[in-house]
Amino acid sequence: MKTRTAPPPDASTPGQLPVLNNTPAPPRLRRFASMMYEGVLLFAVVFLAGYLFDTLTQSRHALMLRGGRQVWLFIAIGAYFLICWRRSGQTLPMKAWHIRLLDVNGRPAKTSRLILRYVYMWVIPLFGAGLVWAAAHLSGWNAMLMLIIGAPFLVFLPTWLNAEQQFLHDLLAGTRLVNVKPSTGTSKNP
Repeated sequence: MKTRTAPPPDASTPGQLPVLNNTPAPPRLRRFASMMYEGVLLFAVVFLAGYLFDTLTQSRHALMLRGGRQVWLFIAIGAYFLICWRRSGQTLPMKAWHIRLLDVNGRPAKTSRLILRYVYMWVIPLFGAGLVWAAAHLSGWNAMLMLIIGAPFLVFLPTWLNAEQQFLHDLLAGTRLVNVKPSTGTSKNP
């Protein structure tokens, strides 16, 4: 079955809002690739935020002030996403894979929606991690805990259950991911 698609929104046409009714979500494989790239960048964000936390609190290892560290890292990761999404609707991996975050009307999402999206995007992975932990705990097979690595990818499950193929956290927050045209550079390789 072939779906009708409108031309993807283009950042080079200011003032002209894209038509999102027929704009498909970026393909799952491209979103997955962006997610993997995002993980590499988040490693640096978490490393720097952890270093700053350890310096300011004089903690000697990761188990000291564990609850405070988790809250701090949640805020640091959130700040990274919110700054990127608020500025251009894209993180660096989203730019590389031509994906943009907009509200459902095709406009840049407001900060309140971005905060909701950030909080909602934790729900499914944490639920999945909880299920893995419970299964390992109830069965006594601690080796099952290695399955927790798949928890972040559970966000893709709801994309097969809705016609727009959007993530559940986007549907709940009133945002959506859309394709953007790659910029056409004027420089040519020799």
